[in-house]
Amino acid sequence: MRRYLFVLCSLFALTVAAQSTPPKLEPLPEPPPPPAGVVDESLEPQVTISKRGEDKVEEYRVHGKLYMVKVTPPHGVPYYLIDNRGDGSWVRDDAIGGTRLSVPMWVIGTF
Repeated sequence: MRRYLFVLCSLFALTVAAQSTPPKLEPLPEPPPPPAGVVDESLEPQVTISKRGEDKVEEYRVHGKLYMVKVTPPHGVPYYLIDNRGDGSWVRDDAIGGTRLSVPMWVIGTF
């Protein structure tokens, strides 16, 4: 009885293996470049890296306005200073990329 069960399972496995030949895959073509005028180069942040004492400081600016500073001390655990409102009030944030929820905010107008 065990012999028949083994033969039956082997036949089933062979039929499944024979049917599962992988299809021929072809590489995808390169995506076309974005149309002219769609990508706004001025929205790319300008990053300035400097040393202050032993700390490595990276300043992120868009349109010349400083909005974030990343400070990496010698021990290697970076922290961020973020200007959420655009008024120069800096908030220290150690959880960039962590579990903290950050709601997007935009400046509608300035007076």
